[in-house]
Amino acid sequence: MLYSVAGPDSQEEIKSAATITDWLVDGLIRVLPRGVRPNLHKLALSGHSRGGKVAFALALGYAKTSLKFSALIGVDPVDGMAMGKQTNPPVLTYRPRSFDLKMAALVIGSRLGELKKNPLFPACAPSGVSHQEFFDECQPPASHFVAKDYGHLDMLDDETKGLRGKATYCLCKSGKDRKPMRDFVGGVVVAFMRGYLGGDMKDLLLLRDKPDTCPIEISVDFLE
Repeated sequence: MLYSVAGPDSQEEIKSAATITDWLVDGLIRVLPRGVRPNLHKLALSGHSRGGKVAFALALGYAKTSLKFSALIGVDPVDGMAMGKQTNPPVLTYRPRSFDLKMAALVIGSRLGELKKNPLFPACAPSGVSHQEFFDECQPPASHFVAKDYGHLDMLDDETKGLRGKATYCLCKSGKDRKPMRDFVGGVVVAFMRGYLGGDMKDLLLLRDKPDTCPIEISVDFLE
């Protein structure tokens, strides 16, 4: 989910995501190359940061769509500034396994995202409203991968242009290099999609059983 100005309410973003989802039914086929047909019976929903919260909200039915989702991916999702300061509508309930998603979920977290870069700004993914809480409320099957030495925006491109792009290096605590985090996020998302949409769990289980095969240090938790 992309937005230019983010206020304390994410209702419009949830509605926009639902509208785009409904557009897929008739609109997607018109922009695909000739001979390519989408399989909308295997539809994944994903978002990063506040967009991760929006993805969870849509999957939980905060807005109605004509399509059903088969998988959900939250990339360092964030539901506000702190416990008690969630953006409207609040998604986290603080009740374990309360998310009745009816689909597989992947939650990716960043350990440095929970830390402040400087005293003037809050952490970009504060503890209490971020990846751990989202995973704790998921029901099986769910996967939780946390990057130990990387931050909330380290999956972005190295060069992020403009004022907002430069701010990505100033506002959030970061690792030494973004590329390993991009490789990790891309790899685990593909492994998850292959597993739960394609029926091939080999790569996802390899990451679970041998996390040292990952390009960065991670912690892993599975609900099965």
